[in-house]
Amino acid sequence: MTRCAWVPEDDPLYVAYHDSEWGVPVHSDRLLFEYLCLEGAQAGLSWRTILHRREHYRRAFAGFAPELVAGFTDRDVARLLADPGIVRNRLKVRSAIVNARQVLAIQERTGSLSDYLWRFVDGRPRVNRWRALAELPAESDEAKAMSRTLRQDGFSFVGPTICYSFMQATGMVMDHVVECFRHDELAAYGKKAR
Repeated sequence: MTRCAWVPEDDPLYVAYHDSEWGVPVHSDRLLFEYLCLEGAQAGLSWRTILHRREHYRRAFAGFAPELVAGFTDRDVARLLADPGIVRNRLKVRSAIVNARQVLAIQERTGSLSDYLWRFVDGRPRVNRWRALAELPAESDEAKAMSRTLRQDGFSFVGPTICYSFMQATGMVMDHVVECFRHDELAAYGKKAR
């Protein structure tokens, strides 16, 4: 079975993430918020680092329920900064809380985070046909537009590279290389949510 070249075959958790999750369209507001937080936490680090801490992140951040994270206080920040199961970076921890509050504002204003984010790809996954890992871009015009809009709306840790990685993970952009066994299946997946 051929997979994308970035997948470390000796890491079952990473393989499972690639095989069943990466690039599958996500429309759940909670899951979109989770990915936004985790992609921000990854900044300057490897995805492997975050992926192996993901379950702990879910416990530490109340299952990434934005309505709960938005209510976190300075006491919660102190608790999180003392938690060895997550990346203990004050800016990243505070970013998750601020972003949760912005998610609630978006939901109040537009109805859903999903509609707000998916509009950057006109509601449909962008299907690419890359032949090699080296062809994949670090950002796109859509990611730049998403980054700009998120920042204007008060979000942080949402630069264009983070937004593009977020779009790949959540299936807004389908970047499995054509030789990968997931490419054709996800190319046909359309707008289905998981």
